[in-house]
Amino acid sequence: MKHRLVTATLSSITAAGVAVALAACAPTAPDSAGAASSGPSDATLTVGTTTDVVNYNPLIGNSRTDDWITDLMYPRLMTVSNTGAKEAQLATKWGYTSPTQGYYDIRSDMTWSDGTPLTAEDVAWTLNEVKKDKPAGTFYGQLGDFASAKATSKTHVEITLSEPNSSLIDEIGFWGVVVPEHVFSKAGSVATFANDGKDGGWVGAGPYTLSKVQVGQSYTLDRAKNYPLVKGGEPIAAKVVFRVFPDVNTEILALQSGEIDAIGDALPPSQVAKLKSSSGIKVEEAAGLGYSHMVYNLDNPDLAKLQVRQALSHAVDYDAIRSVVLQGQATNDHSSPIMPVLKSYFDSSLKEYSYDPKLAASLLEQAGYTKGANGKFPLNFKLIYSLQDAVTSQWATIVRDDAAKAGITITLSGTDRNTYLAATNAGKYDIYAGNFAIMDDPVTNFTLAYLPGGAINYTHVDDPTLNALIKKASNTTDEKQKISIMQQANKVVYDNVYDNIMYTQNLFFAHSTKWTGFVPMPSDLLSIVNPVSLASASPVKQ
Repeated sequence: MKHRLVTATLSSITAAGVAVALAACAPTAPDSAGAASSGPSDATLTVGTTTDVVNYNPLIGNSRTDDWITDLMYPRLMTVSNTGAKEAQLATKWGYTSPTQGYYDIRSDMTWSDGTPLTAEDVAWTLNEVKKDKPAGTFYGQLGDFASAKATSKTHVEITLSEPNSSLIDEIGFWGVVVPEHVFSKAGSVATFANDGKDGGWVGAGPYTLSKVQVGQSYTLDRAKNYPLVKGGEPIAAKVVFRVFPDVNTEILALQSGEIDAIGDALPPSQVAKLKSSSGIKVEEAAGLGYSHMVYNLDNPDLAKLQVRQALSHAVDYDAIRSVVLQGQATNDHSSPIMPVLKSYFDSSLKEYSYDPKLAASLLEQAGYTKGANGKFPLNFKLIYSLQDAVTSQWATIVRDDAAKAGITITLSGTDRNTYLAATNAGKYDIYAGNFAIMDDPVTNFTLAYLPGGAINYTHVDDPTLNALIKKASNTTDEKQKISIMQQANKVVYDNVYDNIMYTQNLFFAHSTKWTGFVPMPSDLLSIVNPVSLASASPVKQ
């Protein structure tokens, strides 16, 4: 049985250092979802994706396909619920014993695919090496106040913090994957280890292990014999194959023709109603825990001016995007990076930036810009986005056209996802358009998105007031105080347009009715291709 965990806060830690613990049994596919009970089969489950793998090393994963495939091999300590609460996976208990000491207790029944037991030593070693080698990505970004980890038994890991951080244990638990020490320690650095399988294949501890790669075509994974996180302890499908397609619409055609059994990507909103009524296809719904947004690169001297960012924020018809592109399958986030789904933190007093081209033009004039004879201001901003992201590709055009009504020129630069990610990392853009799949903890989210050096600080903002508020919230153990501080930080982001939050999308995933038992999760990063879901999926008896 799967239990929702109660979030523990440092405010409940006593001066004597009494342990705070969270516990839950392992998640399993619910019977109501059609989970199989017939045991392992000889079937192959084929899933569509739109990108190749960039990194096989899960500590430096880059594309969504990286995450999907490596998550099937390398376990996370926790997973996440529809409200952002953390739930057990490899970890069974976790919490704090003092403001600067935390811990994880892990399962004792998991092994790596080469037969080596998975122990607390693997967990501690992974955390310490990531801190030391600094691999690029979200995992390392979570470790700011992490000092060290030590395995004190085969199932217990002690965590030492450099200073109090009431979010760190949860966030490391979800975002950090565990890798086998006996494999990764052979590399000089976990930040540069290719983990490409050339030295005898891959060693994982998930439901499937990668066995064959055909770049541009497919990735084949074989079933593990031991995966205790699902009913029966063994995945049902014998193999999982990820097939690479150029875009989600081609994936849909492949699903309709029976070429694939499921699509990893969330469905374009325009396809949801059609696929719901299509014979042989089932559409699963999941909550969204992330948001779509635009950020304005402050390295551009024009965008460094507040009035220019404000003008851009008022040059977008947000309602039209949600109703036309999203088909009403999105929520208004009030232009706030702390979304309504995060109920205790959300500030309902904030209102969405209004669509007002005249106000946008007036703000630019106040900033000292003058329209030319062509009715345009002397501004031209490059907006980057992924062509594989069908929804963003559509609304990017609306953003361009709306901005033109205010006299602002936006040049669209849509590329394949991996090129887009490379441009993002290199800062080669004026406006970044995209989405963050999971924004579950405000303190951690702000640390990553708005502090200097943050892994997803695409605005390149360095605001002393904002920096101090984020740090203060991170060190605060009282939940009410932390909420108040984060709402102040949120207001700084909102007032300065350091981020332009467009919406949170309701997510829909499609699979063939020849398969059942999928477990939808609240993000397209988890989708219906998360480890428990694919291990639980079963072919329907004909």
